[in-house]
Amino acid sequence: MGISMRKLLVLLAAMLAVPASAIPPLPGPPPAPPPRLLIVLAIDGLSADLFDEYRPMLFGGLGRLARGTVFPNGYQSHAATETCPGHSTMLTGLRPARTGIIANYWTDQSLSRSDKSVYCAEDVRAPGSSSTAYTVSPVHLKGMTLGERLKRSSPASRNVAVGGKDRAAVMMGGQLVDQRWYWDGKRFASDLKAGPTPHSVTRANGAVAAMIAASQAPLDPPQLCSDKARLVPIEGGGKPVGAGRFGRGAGDANGFRASPAFDGAVLALAAGLIEEMQLGRDASPDLLSIGLSATDFVGHSYGIRGQEMCLQLLSLDRDLGDFFRLLDRSGLDYAVALTADHGFVDIPERLRQQNVPTAARAEPGLDATEVGKRIAAKLKLSGPVLIGDFFGDIYIDRALKPADRARVLREAVAAYSAHPQVQAVFTAEQLARAPMPSGSPDRWTMLERARASFDPDRSGDLVVLLRQHVTPVPNTTRYIATHGSPWDYDRRVPILFWRPAMPPANRNEAIETVDIMPTLAAMLGIQVDPASIDGKCLTGVQGVACPPR
Repeated sequence: MGISMRKLLVLLAAMLAVPASAIPPLPGPPPAPPPRLLIVLAIDGLSADLFDEYRPMLFGGLGRLARGTVFPNGYQSHAATETCPGHSTMLTGLRPARTGIIANYWTDQSLSRSDKSVYCAEDVRAPGSSSTAYTVSPVHLKGMTLGERLKRSSPASRNVAVGGKDRAAVMMGGQLVDQRWYWDGKRFASDLKAGPTPHSVTRANGAVAAMIAASQAPLDPPQLCSDKARLVPIEGGGKPVGAGRFGRGAGDANGFRASPAFDGAVLALAAGLIEEMQLGRDASPDLLSIGLSATDFVGHSYGIRGQEMCLQLLSLDRDLGDFFRLLDRSGLDYAVALTADHGFVDIPERLRQQNVPTAARAEPGLDATEVGKRIAAKLKLSGPVLIGDFFGDIYIDRALKPADRARVLREAVAAYSAHPQVQAVFTAEQLARAPMPSGSPDRWTMLERARASFDPDRSGDLVVLLRQHVTPVPNTTRYIATHGSPWDYDRRVPILFWRPAMPPANRNEAIETVDIMPTLAAMLGIQVDPASIDGKCLTGVQGVACPPR
């Protein structure tokens, strides 16, 4: 475990040569001066439940951060707990209702193209772009990111984003970035066209290509992980999981992506960019956001309670430890914040073995297309009638006459509400009338959670929320587990802050990921109008002097 990171760092060693004797100065008592380099880490799919489970066993980079200021009860407070909405909250201080990023994909029936689905990080204006073959862009993101605010207040500062997914790098970096790189399935690519490709990107791509081209022997699990190795049969056509060790054949790029090696590659690229761009080396603070996506891919492919996730998290802990030690040796004055875009629910087959009898896969007839067919037959209408998936935003065909649309809406609300796997159904009109939620996010109602994700220009005509432990993946031939629900296993995520010499502090109050941006802005000395965001500066984080409210 962790070997992938070390191999890549060796290949990047020419760029990463640093004086071992340089020791970063310890910050003074609060308020500390701003760090020269601020690193924001997003671990895709790291639920608070997983963090709580593995925290005692983390002795590397995650373990280091866990000895800073820890909020174990952070919340992606909205109902649409998907990758794009989650990443959009972290560095804007805005919930999805105000970032406009209501899902990974939404429907826009006004588009002139045949594909009416919109990918959150695509530019629909680009010729030939579609939701599956898209032109990457931050155009859909409303509001400024921390990196944009930093560059506006300090033009010499750099805003750099690196991610295992394009949507992670786009949503964290925003509109105004100096470098943005993300994995496109074959290599690290960028939507930015100006300037030459950094040498660190070229070298990282060469190293990763060599890794994928070679086969990978199965990892040797420690006892902690082998104790979790129990094969679990999967319904819906998927193969049994639970005892995987991440061995893969030559050329298996998908296997590489859903393995610990993937995060190692992203961290190696980030380390290369720090050295090549000399981030944190001058008087103007720089921001580097890093999206680590392997935990999410592992969760989708294997669930979260087997040997596979154990190997992934221990490897990530070791890789982050290597990454931080490189920064330590460089003498950089840096600070770190870490969170996740959403949590994860384990596969229902294993949950039932662990005494969760209500765990189930969604019935195929719950799919919007199937529900729409039944409504169309009843009302004697043609066309798709309903557009959507098993849950979340459901749209009514705009080609229908207004009176027919109203009839379809009534029938859809009744049909979904009567389904035993559905927890709640809200219409767009209900959500538009509801006030934006406030107060502790762990006490929000289902309506409030859905309201925090509702954008009247992009959200569906109705929003469907499934019951607890219902997994909307009946066909398991592609992936077997997912997230996206309004339940706390998907909403609750860790939020960590760390600087050298920061004393350990465990803060159990419920906070939101929208609180990260104003807290880091205060750390950097950037003024933010509290009325312009949903989040608040978190008091009591060492080195952060929150402005008066």
